[in-house]
Amino acid sequence: MILVPTHPAAHYLGDACAWVAASLAGYGQYRLWPGEAQRLARITAPSYFIWLALGGLGGAWLAGSLNTVPVGLAPSHSIAGALAGAIAGVELWKWRHGVRGSTGGAFVLPIATGIMIGRWGCLFAGITDATYGVPTRLPWGVDLGDGVARHPVEVYESLAMALFIAGYVIARQRGAGWAQTRAFYAFVIWYGAQRFCWEFLKPYPTLLGPFNLFHGISLGLVAYGIAWWRSGDRAKSGGRAQGGALSVPQPDHEPVRNLPGAGPGQSDHRG
Repeated sequence: MILVPTHPAAHYLGDACAWVAASLAGYGQYRLWPGEAQRLARITAPSYFIWLALGGLGGAWLAGSLNTVPVGLAPSHSIAGALAGAIAGVELWKWRHGVRGSTGGAFVLPIATGIMIGRWGCLFAGITDATYGVPTRLPWGVDLGDGVARHPVEVYESLAMALFIAGYVIARQRGAGWAQTRAFYAFVIWYGAQRFCWEFLKPYPTLLGPFNLFHGISLGLVAYGIAWWRSGDRAKSGGRAQGGALSVPQPDHEPVRNLPGAGPGQSDHRG
């Protein structure tokens, strides 16, 4: 059993570090692959980010509180709920403004990095954070101050995000198609799948059999990612069958000069 020093304030320190890390990752992604951010700026408006933020905040507190309040705990927030809420807000905005295709490519590295770092704050916050794992006899069980060896579920999730980041960066550098056009959907599928697994190792109240609220949210994220991934495949197939231009939106990495309405003098600046 590994004794972990804990303090409730570590949660807020972890959040701050996560925001800083996510910001740096976002800057790094822009420097390496500016196409996503350039496309996002061209096809969205400030209201896009308002819907994203409101959806994320609403989803975070709704999901977190639905998990804690029924068992007598204080309202809380959840990154899984924030992700689901932000997606809902963005999809509603896109529907209202007639925008097609993924707009999440620019957020892949920042979100994954923020989760990877932020989960360590949850670990060091200890029992008061209410994100701890169930008891275990495994040698890497952690003692968060109550003398019980528990699954370090926060570490599991952090390592899962680190694995995704490594795979994404390597694939992107090698020009893999999925990393250029479907990276956000790949991230959502990965996050939902790994989160679904870790939920079996948390003492959260269940809703149906062994499944809790976050099992449902995780499955919803996986279904969303798969559905939109497959819709892109169907659109490509349809375009090829017609023998003409594909009736699909430009990928996230598309140079600005190739986007609809771009003038002949515009280019994909990669300074």
